[in-house]
Amino acid sequence: MTKDDKNKQPELRYADAGVNIDAADEALGQIKEDVRRTFDDRVLQDIGSFGAMYRFDPAGMDEPVLVSSVDGVGTKLKLAFMTGIHDTVGIDLVAHCVNDILVQGARPLYFLDYLACGKLQPDMIASVIRGLANGCRYAGCSLIGGETAEMPGMYADEEYDLAGTIVGVVDRANIVDGSTINEGDAIIGLRSSGLHTNGYSLARHICFEIAKLDVDDPMPGTGKTVAKALMEPHQSYSWPIQILKKIVKVKGMTHITGGGITDNLPRTLPDSLGASVDASVWEVPPVFTYLQKTGNVPDDDMLRTFNMGIGYLVIVAAEDSNATIDAAEQTGQSAHLIGHVVKGKNEVSYTGNLRYATSD
Repeated sequence: MTKDDKNKQPELRYADAGVNIDAADEALGQIKEDVRRTFDDRVLQDIGSFGAMYRFDPAGMDEPVLVSSVDGVGTKLKLAFMTGIHDTVGIDLVAHCVNDILVQGARPLYFLDYLACGKLQPDMIASVIRGLANGCRYAGCSLIGGETAEMPGMYADEEYDLAGTIVGVVDRANIVDGSTINEGDAIIGLRSSGLHTNGYSLARHICFEIAKLDVDDPMPGTGKTVAKALMEPHQSYSWPIQILKKIVKVKGMTHITGGGITDNLPRTLPDSLGASVDASVWEVPPVFTYLQKTGNVPDDDMLRTFNMGIGYLVIVAAEDSNATIDAAEQTGQSAHLIGHVVKGKNEVSYTGNLRYATSD
């Protein structure tokens, strides 16, 4: 053996640097059929192509307008890592994005995702993407493409980040922009399924640092473990809203995300109008009761951090309030008349006290 042979650099492959292309192929193979089940006849390309193609059909619309939104799941992903529950964060992501474009009257068409991880573990990644597919099927849109990137050194081996983009369509004449909202209009609240995708930094601090709970411990008053209570998937309002719009004239809508009712409702209202919300109308779900009591969080901060049990708002003429509630409840949604539009500053004022669920 020569001196040069002794000093020769050993053969190095991409996998030695932490990127396993075979693992990516394995994950893709596991979820292909789940993704294909979201396709409609306007999807023109199977998954795996360089670009996704969707044949847009403007039939029935005079002036179609595409509406898009991009978002992530936030620190709820930390709970996924802690609990090992990965099949619901995809549902969370799709629901959050879809709800954002519903506000403007759009019908979702297709969705694309971006998933970046430290070490590509096929079963974990397949679970995430199955959640995306399930969320798309419920919302009535197609999962037409995405990117899965293995990035060692950027993320820990057991962690990943997740983001997505939704594209929908609305006829320009049917855009819901709040411009027809008037004083006296009714504000209807649709129930949330839990924390949805907001407030998790505070929730984790309360549960794990103040209360010293473990994810498998019971969360007092909820009848659930901490994992189950906090990982409840984000509610998608796609089908209820599509149906509701056929029954009543919707003037405005609000998706209750970060900032709660306090910061999100004014985004829907004209500058010269505000909202009066009776916080005693609905019962705050037990998960929020526990977080408030354990963390000693003031009510005003609870209302700006969490949805507090109301995940989506619909504004209609006062005379349409009963029909709106009936239509929502026929789709399986619990709905309440929680307030009215008022003249004045573009802000929310609360009457009545939050009615927290009692716990043992």
